[in-house]
Amino acid sequence: MSVVDLARFMDELASQSGQAILPFFRAHFGLDDKARGGAAFDPVTEADRAAEVVMRNMIRQTFPTHGILGEEFGSERLDAECVWVLDPIDGTRAFIAGLPTWGTLIGLTHGGAAVRGMMHQPFLGERFFGDGASARLRNARGERTLRTRRCESLSEAILATTDPRLFEAGAEMERFTALQAGVRMARYGADCYAYCMLAAGQIDLVVEAGLKPYDIVALIPIVEGAGGRVTAWNGGPATGGGRIVAAGDPRLHAEALRILNP
Repeated sequence: MSVVDLARFMDELASQSGQAILPFFRAHFGLDDKARGGAAFDPVTEADRAAEVVMRNMIRQTFPTHGILGEEFGSERLDAECVWVLDPIDGTRAFIAGLPTWGTLIGLTHGGAAVRGMMHQPFLGERFFGDGASARLRNARGERTLRTRRCESLSEAILATTDPRLFEAGAEMERFTALQAGVRMARYGADCYAYCMLAAGQIDLVVEAGLKPYDIVALIPIVEGAGGRVTAWNGGPATGGGRIVAAGDPRLHAEALRILNP
């Protein structure tokens, strides 16, 4: 399949999953807690499951030799050269609350590297997509190139994280707190949308912990295609999830790593 055909297929994945999700948004629907009463609420909805089923079926039919890793239904053929990494609703808590800061994450790895990614926000009609070399946004106003903004200093940066309570007590929380103390402004709760706003030049730094591969793989080619950097806190690859730092300016990324790794 050519690059053009692959892009069209990802668009179709986004369209079909969006159609499965939107009837549930700001409506009454079934809700389960995957933590089963544990300390951390881990919600999953009917919309999550419906969208992932749609995408998995489309991938199996079009690319029967490809692997799939999804949040709701586990993994298939992870030893394949190409693996699709899916999160039908990243930001389920926002979805439950009726806030449009959630999105469908569609990522593709080749040989373990994240090579293409899309974040689809069907309620707003926005698609952020990239291949590591370039990134674009398509919405009702048309299509435009995404570029991160220059931000050399932490003191000038806007920082985003999903929820500071997700950092583990002790060294992890202390390092994040030290980083947050040096920024101009911090915002919480944007989930995948924060990374897309980083790619669009609105946010400078995103710092997270406890991520899974399906939370980040699709976002790496978007951020890096827009000129940013995404790594683990130790500077290694981000594709495995865990502790993640994304920055629009490589100089800011280096400064963040110094604080996160004292």
